[in-house]
Amino acid sequence: MVTTKEPVLRFTEALVRLAHLVQQVFGEVSREHDLTPQQAQLLCLLIDGPVGMTELTRALHLEKSSLTGLVDRAEKRGLVTRTRDSRDRRACRIELTPEGARIGVLAHEEVAQRLDALAGELPEGHRELLASAIDGILAAHTRPPAPVR
Repeated sequence: MVTTKEPVLRFTEALVRLAHLVQQVFGEVSREHDLTPQQAQLLCLLIDGPVGMTELTRALHLEKSSLTGLVDRAEKRGLVTRTRDSRDRRACRIELTPEGARIGVLAHEEVAQRLDALAGELPEGHRELLASAIDGILAAHTRPPAPVR
């Protein structure tokens, strides 16, 4: 009788558990900086420069009203500011204040370090293969929809 070894976790279960672990790391780092996980994600998204509200709703998967509340609370804490969009006077862009940039960079670096440490025991080849597979999944599901002809 031939038996095959079943994987410890099925693919989907492994992804779900990994997603929970990443959320847990974000939550821990957020609490250490007196932020909510959503505020930490917002700050991390703004590290490279101002972003429009429409792009933020897509990136954070939030409704417009929820994003407005998130930005309002971060603005009251002095972490972000709204600036006029030079291309569209009706729109605004959200950018980090110096304090928001300081905390955002710290939080981003800490999340990255902790996630890197979680995979520290994996051989480099496995890490590269996993990164490539994740990149493929993200590319297939985050690209903009094709134009309708």
